[in-house]
Amino acid sequence: MRTRPNAQPNQSLIDGIATLQALATSPEPIGCRELARRLGFEPTRVNRLLKTLAYLGIARQTANRKYTSGPGMHVLAAQALFASGLVRRALPVLEGLRRFGHTVALGVLWRDSVSYLYHAPPGVSTSDALGRIGLYPASTGGIGMALLAELDDAQVRDLYPGDEPPGFASVKALLSALQTVREQGYARVRIGGQGDQHTVALPVGAPSHSAIGVYGWIPQESEAAIVAALRQAAEEIEHLDGAKPTG
Repeated sequence: MRTRPNAQPNQSLIDGIATLQALATSPEPIGCRELARRLGFEPTRVNRLLKTLAYLGIARQTANRKYTSGPGMHVLAAQALFASGLVRRALPVLEGLRRFGHTVALGVLWRDSVSYLYHAPPGVSTSDALGRIGLYPASTGGIGMALLAELDDAQVRDLYPGDEPPGFASVKALLSALQTVREQGYARVRIGGQGDQHTVALPVGAPSHSAIGVYGWIPQESEAAIVAALRQAAEEIEHLDGAKPTG
């Protein structure tokens, strides 16, 4: 859950993390000016940030003077996943949800986007299900809606200052949909314009740190069983997370 800062946030650190994230999510090496354009920063500032990241080994410069992820970024990612243990502990529980024959996913909220740590359509192996999808607009999917519903209305408005959340005509419409999610305790979101495909999802943890969901053809008569299975899975994941060794 996103919290409001109790003190003045460090803007240099915020800009550095924004640059790191933009670099990490770029599918190809990217130049300083293009990265600055995407971020809305001054090129000279982005150049200094990139050189700092390269000095730390988190970024690296290619032969044509563009930038891409360096070994340090991969080390940070591996260390973070290992230290939290969330994916490792959740995997057996998530694999159990595949019995419904639908796509199973675990995601976390980052600002107004969801990052899928696990996304397993039918027939996809566990190894291929890990980290296979990048950032996805939170307001357009079940996992994102389940996590946005954990925020208060003021926090949601802060995420969408332009008043046009993806998938909604206005923030007011989004807030109305999130209130429905809060009331029923889970999200049911229709995905795509064809067929009757839905994601049913709910948060994990109190306060929530992630959400799990099932995606596919889910008729109303099947919904209760899937919601019950998701709630049990969320409890199991949270129990395992709380039981992780310390020290």
